[in-house]
Amino acid sequence: MSSGIQRCMLWTILFLSVGMPLAFSAAEAEEPPVSTALVSESPLDEALLDEALLKEQLEVLPTDKVEAFWKQLQEEYGGFLPYLETPSLAEQLLPGGEGLNIQSVLQGLMAYFFHEVRQNAHLLGMLVVLTVFAMILGSIQSSFEQQTVATVAYAIVFLTLMVIVINSFRLAMDLASTTISNMVNLMLALIPLLLSLLLSLGNMVSASVFHPLILFMVHVVGNTIATIVLPLIFLAGVMNMVSSFTGRYQVSQLAELLNKLSLGALGVLTTLFLSVISLQGLTATVADGVTLRTAKFLAGNFVPVVGKLFADAADTVVAASLLVKNAIGMAGVLTLLFICVFPAIKILILSLIYTFAGAVMQPLGDSPVTTCLSLVGRSLVFMFAAMAMVALMFFLAITVVIVAGNVTLMMR
Repeated sequence: MSSGIQRCMLWTILFLSVGMPLAFSAAEAEEPPVSTALVSESPLDEALLDEALLKEQLEVLPTDKVEAFWKQLQEEYGGFLPYLETPSLAEQLLPGGEGLNIQSVLQGLMAYFFHEVRQNAHLLGMLVVLTVFAMILGSIQSSFEQQTVATVAYAIVFLTLMVIVINSFRLAMDLASTTISNMVNLMLALIPLLLSLLLSLGNMVSASVFHPLILFMVHVVGNTIATIVLPLIFLAGVMNMVSSFTGRYQVSQLAELLNKLSLGALGVLTTLFLSVISLQGLTATVADGVTLRTAKFLAGNFVPVVGKLFADAADTVVAASLLVKNAIGMAGVLTLLFICVFPAIKILILSLIYTFAGAVMQPLGDSPVTTCLSLVGRSLVFMFAAMAMVALMFFLAITVVIVAGNVTLMMR
């Protein structure tokens, strides 16, 4: 009896050890395969799929001040800017948006370039005519028994030329100063918005470091270049004109010193700005990445039941905020470039006109007028360089803030 019971128990154990796994494997084989597309999706992919979440986050953000600069650009240069399907530039740059057509942007800039050439063609004609008159009067001064008439006529022509040059100088300086002021105001509206989004990503160290640092550097760089560097370049250009007009009072060396001081100040400001922003940004980004990675690990492993679910949901929201931040940052970068590029083209056209007039007139004879025109063209290039360096520094500052959030998410 006992042997029969033992035999039955052995057959039962054998059936359970062999038959049950086969039954479970057959049941699993009958179940439909689970799609791995959603399982393998990262939080960034989920955020890309949820366009409604992106637009909802963008709508609640106070982007009015940033968009106001784009609307102002459309009012001033509407015919040369690319057409947007949506009134908001940031919404246009979101994933799924139309984006910007690079070809239409380049076509608009080329159209504006030739528009400015046509607008300033009369200036080139006036410079050529006045230069020819000045050369003729200078060459026939020795033909008069008394050189008073020729000297007075030469002085009148040269003074007329100086009035035109000073007006061009003043126009370029006002244009550069206004452009720098607009770029500073754009940064003051954009940086707090980007830093608030950076804070929503968990970059507490980066936001706390960038907020006072970038705003302080933007104020210092913008005001210094607008109130010190540009006036130094303007004063150096006027001194070069005076030195060209009279051989008795020469201040060309002083003008050269002022040019060197202005360029030196520009180089020091650029180096200081980029060094401080880059080093502080790198340090803060690494600290934020380590902190957030640790917090995610603790939440996912030590909070029972809902810890992992909460961490994954937070990653999706953070990824959506990252995409919105990148779209707003790109909108700010494009607005900054368009604020700078149109005045830069105008100043470059003026510089090319003066340089071209001096180069064309030089074969007719060595005259102080041709030297003056060449020096004016060089001074206008210095003004263009000062404005372009401000745009470059602000562009890199926005880029550092954008990259800070991206690197932190990668480290998570």
